Amino acid sequence: MKVLVVGSGGREHALAWRLGQSPKVSEIFIAPGNGGTRLEGINVPIKDDDLPGLVNFAKENKIDLVVAGPELPLVLGIKEALSKEGIPCFGPGAYAANLEGSKAFSKMVMRDAGVPTAPFKVFDEFDQAKAFVENKGAPIVVKADGLAAGKGVVVASTVEEAIEALDDMMVKREFGTAGERVVVEEALKGEEASFLAFCAGEDYALLPSAQDHKAVGEGDTGPNTGGMGAYSPAPILPREKYEETAELVIKPILKLLADRGEPFTGILYAGLMYTDDGPSVLEYNVRFGDPECQPLLMRLDTDIVEIMLACVENRLPEVEVKLKDETAICVVMAAGGYPASYGKGKEICGIEEAEKLEGVKVFQAGTKYTDGKTLTNGGRVLGVTALGADLGAAQKRAYEAVEKLSFEDAYFRRDIGDKGLKK
Repeated sequence: MKVLVVGSGGREHALAWRLGQSPKVSEIFIAPGNGGTRLEGINVPIKDDDLPGLVNFAKENKIDLVVAGPELPLVLGIKEALSKEGIPCFGPGAYAANLEGSKAFSKMVMRDAGVPTAPFKVFDEFDQAKAFVENKGAPIVVKADGLAAGKGVVVASTVEEAIEALDDMMVKREFGTAGERVVVEEALKGEEASFLAFCAGEDYALLPSAQDHKAVGEGDTGPNTGGMGAYSPAPILPREKYEETAELVIKPILKLLADRGEPFTGILYAGLMYTDDGPSVLEYNVRFGDPECQPLLMRLDTDIVEIMLACVENRLPEVEVKLKDETAICVVMAAGGYPASYGKGKEICGIEEAEKLEGVKVFQAGTKYTDGKTLTNGGRVLGVTALGADLGAAQKRAYEAVEKLSFEDAYFRRDIGDKGLKK
């Protein structure tokens, strides 16, 4: 069968790599792809928001399955557009994709489904939001309602910082229309975990827990990024708690959406904060996380095509989702200056050497391949991912691989996985 992966990041490289291991797959296309995805299939110069272009390509090339990597095409309705042509898409429809596409919609769905989440208010007017923040005080969280490439959330430690965030979003429109509406919510304290599940209507198959590292600096300092590294499993959410947690944060959402006639197919991702009162949902995503996807797919021990087809054909309980017992960790190597301004076009060296290490795979994210060279082409450049018998072994192997890689102004956190080791 022929598969089209939509997207251009490290997650899409990991998806294309894993899909390519299926004996069912004869050809993989990635739109638009990056310097690494060309090693797994054929890159196609169609952007992830060009729905007509993607649908036409899928039709003309007789694609059997489309896998939407990022959230944007899902929010725009790629599933519905492909469905009109009889082409299956792994991912939810536009209504359910609003769990990620609109923070306000997501919080209201959580409230309606009885899912634990921080108290919140939604605002369309700057003055009203400002008055609320001044009355509530800090710390407080300000979120742009729409998609802002993972950067539309500010955890403000002071009232002034919160008002500045409101001004950036609602007045200066730093995130365009995404900041026309904002969600202001109570700041929760605790440790985070990511909990993902393959879903088909009200059926789900759980993936192991993971932990992302959002802040750019070691010790979780500095501004938020798209993610500087992740590992799986996360000791904060042990295996014996998976089903109990799913009953709390996965099952109620799937039931509510099914009851509304909008059943969810694809990956449901719950971003959790473990407070003194137990887990609380910070956000939902409607696709694999990036970089959580990379260690999770390193651990997956069932043909991913079998799972995805079972989801789109609504027969998920027929497939057993098996996982390797090993731990996996991903360390992101970023361009110096990220998440603010950074340079591009720096040559990357050492990928082949790093991948000679047992259990190591270098997933490319912000890269391009030009004139026989792999060059930097984004903020998060590489996701250096390793398997190990336990977290300590996986961490040691990942950082061994990082030391074999180089590009000008490369930056990475040296503490990915440390929180898990402390547990």
